[in-house]
Amino acid sequence: MASKLENPLKAMVGNGKKLHIAMFPWLAFGHIIPFIEYSKFLAQKGHKITFISTPKNIDRLPKIPPNLASSITLLKLSLPQVDGLPPNAEATMDVHTDDIPFLKKACDGLEPELTRFLENSVPDLIISDFTSYWLPEITSRLGISLGFFCIFNAWFLCFFGTTDMMVNGTDPRKKPEDFTVPAKWVPFENTVAYRPFEANWMMESGKKNVSGVSDIFRAGKLISGCDFILIRHCREFEGDWLDVMKELHQKPIIPLGLMPPEAHMNRDNQTNDSWVSINTWLESQNKGSVLYIALGSEVALSQNELSELALGLELSCVPFFWVLRKPAGSKNPIDLPEGFEERIEGRGLIWKSWAPQLNILSHESVGGFLTHCGWSSTIEGLMLGHPLIMLPFLVDQGLNARVLVDKKVGLEVPRDELNGSYSSNSVAETVKLIMVEDEGKIYKEKAKEMSRIFADRELHQKYLENSI
Repeated sequence: MASKLENPLKAMVGNGKKLHIAMFPWLAFGHIIPFIEYSKFLAQKGHKITFISTPKNIDRLPKIPPNLASSITLLKLSLPQVDGLPPNAEATMDVHTDDIPFLKKACDGLEPELTRFLENSVPDLIISDFTSYWLPEITSRLGISLGFFCIFNAWFLCFFGTTDMMVNGTDPRKKPEDFTVPAKWVPFENTVAYRPFEANWMMESGKKNVSGVSDIFRAGKLISGCDFILIRHCREFEGDWLDVMKELHQKPIIPLGLMPPEAHMNRDNQTNDSWVSINTWLESQNKGSVLYIALGSEVALSQNELSELALGLELSCVPFFWVLRKPAGSKNPIDLPEGFEERIEGRGLIWKSWAPQLNILSHESVGGFLTHCGWSSTIEGLMLGHPLIMLPFLVDQGLNARVLVDKKVGLEVPRDELNGSYSSNSVAETVKLIMVEDEGKIYKEKAKEMSRIFADRELHQKYLENSI
């Protein structure tokens, strides 16, 4: 299959031919946004883009810049109704974590409509996410090139092993404890492994779910049938993992750099009422004193996790801004400890709706970031030079935290190894250490140092240029 890419497609681009490229991200905004950003870059280079998602997701997209509007067609495919999926749910932000397999099943139901589009339009290339394991068969039949865009980083994909392990279940690791040590196929020393309380997630991702296949199988099948892998990674930060990835999958690997968002990309928010009141509060705080807390849109804290985090922030005596939204489908109300909001008034602000994260992280009163370690949030925090306080919960987050702790850009909140619980004291001590104590200076310095790579727009732009 590689020859298909190496001949016509390479020749077309080499001759300056403009391509028609279809983009098909998974139904999660952490995936959709990097896909739309890369689409805009390709459109700037004169390529024609068809961006494919469901109606509700396309309506929620950031506005396409007017100069690119004629080059990017937004194609809405209707998501089939699936038992177990709440009505009108079209993205992971609309459902509880436990219901995501139903969303994958619904996404598989887009196959007939997507096939019709590919048959009628025959784009030169389709760039897909990990979920569409059925796509290689279609693109192969139609002679369309297929790229896999991995929005995660390289160590996460490497942890799953070879393509064969992913597709045929030949991974020798069968028990949760097998995933608590670094993968033996990685030829250099590393700490990339799950904690015992996280290992069950890895076990589950290898099992068939209600969609009929496992997540690992999905990704493996797409990798085995794609022509190349695009990945949000760069050689300047943990570049050795890209070589491991190439070895494991025997495919061309094309790093896209870290795709740091423009720090001013949210300027439209600056006149928005919520930003005005957030900004007023931030302006009243001392420079570098505020801890920003955001755990992404998919982490649903249990009542105990929520209470311990709140009490830990109170105990720390550090000013904080906490984006605390109830995840969709969550059965738990946001029940803060009694009297908590009164006690932290003036020092802490609880924000219960969407907040402009980049604007907040860019504000000079912010001096640290308590994060779930999703890759996009990590890039935003380090791009702005903030030390991280890490509280990972799902998917790649634990593995990201291990690498970031090794790099000394922050610390993980200590937790019970078996059940993942943490105490208000462990939260308070980690927050104080990073934000106010002398011991925390090293993490601040390392994060500032790391921002030289993460915020180097020219460097990451070069990766995008090279990807063409």
